[in-house]
Parts: sequence; structure tokens; C-alpha cells
Amino acid sequence: MFTYEIAPVFILMEHQVLKKMRDIIGFTNGDSILCPGGAISNLYAVIVARHKLFPEYKTKGLKALPQLVLFTSDHSHYSTKSAGSVCGFGTNNVIEVPCDDKGRMIPMQLERLVSESIARGDTPFFVNCTCGTTVLGAFDPINPIADICEKYNLWLHIDAAWGGGCLLSRKHRHKLNGITRAHSVTWNPHKLMSALLQCSTVHFKENGLLLDANQMCADYLFQQDKHYDVSYDTGDKVIQCGRHNDIFKLWIMWRSKGMEGYEHHIDHLFDMTEYMVSKLKESGDKFYLIVPEPECVNISFWYVPTRLRNTLHNKQREQELGRITPILKGRMMNEGTLMIGYQPVGDIPNFFRNIISNPGVQTKDIDHLIAELDRLGHDL
Repeated sequence: MFTYEIAPVFILMEHQVLKKMRDIIGFTNGDSILCPGGAISNLYAVIVARHKLFPEYKTKGLKALPQLVLFTSDHSHYSTKSAGSVCGFGTNNVIEVPCDDKGRMIPMQLERLVSESIARGDTPFFVNCTCGTTVLGAFDPINPIADICEKYNLWLHIDAAWGGGCLLSRKHRHKLNGITRAHSVTWNPHKLMSALLQCSTVHFKENGLLLDANQMCADYLFQQDKHYDVSYDTGDKVIQCGRHNDIFKLWIMWRSKGMEGYEHHIDHLFDMTEYMVSKLKESGDKFYLIVPEPECVNISFWYVPTRLRNTLHNKQREQELGRITPILKGRMMNEGTLMIGYQPVGDIPNFFRNIISNPGVQTKDIDHLIAELDRLGHDL
């Protein structure tokens, strides 16, 4: 799918779906492209932002650049650091901004780090604002971050790979208030929207930048004198050229569900999340929530075995709960009844991160999950 004549139906599907997504974001005259995953979508945002600031890089390479610096939260996806490496800035110049106890970037810390970077003689140019962090599901505050970006003339990218689906719900869209102030947005339908892997998108407020940054004008593929509108030959807008026709599964799901169906889909995921959080709180001292009021469908918690209940919660207890967590995960897998991921974050040791992203999940499944954790782990 790199020219219209090779895959006209899929090209038109891509055009229609991506325009719909831009309309939902609020980008009225922008551009978009389908990508394999959020990491590549975020890479495209960095490439296009660099091209906007230093278009001569395309022909002259790194010699045309000062030392560029990117900023992202210390809870963000690793793909921003990866983009810094791939684009030649160096991972040391991808600056991680401290977060609050809910995993959200602290705007005051961002401005401090930007100022320090300028004082060193570097060139800050790009801020990655995460809406739906990988572990805690946190939403960075868009408007305060956008204010800083405007003050220092920085490109604002919103990585809503995980949380972008909230835009489809009137109840939850507020989590992304200010998204229209961004220059680019990553949104993965293969996450909250439940499209099959792989299906990611990246959207730009300004039309033409994607083509300018990546176009190579290969005349054996992208002839400019064709009898149709060559803007439909989307292959020259990307570094991939030929791509899988992943748009089909999203197009057909959206046609089937409609906007109302997708709103119900998103609302159901959050309803089930709220139900599970309430049940964990009602269980007394069997569970300890890392984030008592999660912003997304990530539920982060420790299971507390019988011997540690009614004990003081301190760092020593956290370390013991962190030690127990992978043991309980092993019991789950050996039993074959549950599959819940775990990980540490910052100075917090291993904890469970339950994700509710399957629209088939019902309250009875959550009741089973909670009871099974207790059955498997009470004696640890």
C-alpha cells in the first residue's frame, strides 16, 4: 500500500479513517499516517519536528544541527529515548522530567530543565506529553505543558497511544483537554479501541510536513504525472514505503460499531475498572492499591498474604510484597487461571498491573480474578 493504483480501496479507507480521527482530535487541516506501532508513530513525530525546525538536516545531516534536546516524563514509554538514539541526538539528550505520585509530569520541573538546557547552550525543541502512561496509566497535564512549549517555542507531541481512545467518550474525553494545542498526536487503535495488532496512527496539525520530511521522489514509484491526484500515493510520506494494509480491520470495526458503539466500548472498560477498584478497596487488607484512583484502565496493586495483613505499611513491607509478587505470578501461570503482569516503577518494587482493555470483561470475571488471587496467594 504505497500508491493508490496498487491498493485503491485500502488507500481510501486510510484517508477516511485518519481524517475522522483528526476531526475527533480537533486537527481540521492536518495530515496523518498509519504506522506499525506507537514507537514508530513517536519516531515520526520527532523526525517531523526536527524537519520543521531544521529543514536543511535532510540534505546536510547532523552537521546542520546544534545539540538538540528532547524532554519526556520519567514514566513515559521508552520510544522517546529510542527516537533520540535513532535520530542521532543521543540518549543523554532525552531528558526525563520528574513525575508526581500519580505518574504525571510536573510542569514546574519541565520548565526548570528547559531553562537549564538553554543555559548549557543546547537547543530544546521537543516535548513528549504522555496521555496514558504504560505502567500507572497517568495523563500528563496538557495545558500547563503547552504553555511552556509556547513560551520556549517547543514542539508539543502528545503520546496518546494508550489513552487516545478516551477521545471517543464524552464521559472521559476531558482527560485529554488541550489536545488541540499539540503539534502532533500518537493514537493506537490496537489499544483501547481493541483493533487487532498492528494498528497505530500519528497525526499532525500542519499539513505537508510529513511529506516534506520524508519524500524522496523516487520516480520509478511515485510518478507526478499520473492521471489521478498523486496525494493519494501515501508511500512517499513515510520511511517504510510498502506497508501492511492494517487500516482494513479498523475501518470495518468502526463501520460495525459506529461512534455510539465505540463510546459504549470505552465507557464499559472504565466502568469495569471502577468496579475492580471498588472491590479491591472493599476487600479490607487483602490488597493495597498503588494508585487509589487510577486515571486509565491500569489498576496497580499488591496482593497482601495473610501473614502481612494488619501490619504497618512501610518500605520494609513494600519490599516483601515486591518479593512475593513474582512468586504469585508463577503460581498463576502454573495453575493456568490468571495472567496479570507485574513490574517495578521508580523506587516502588514489583507490583501487579491489571489492564482491562478487553470489552468482553464482565463483573463476574473480576470477581473470579480477585478470589483466585486470594486462593493462590494467601499462604505466601
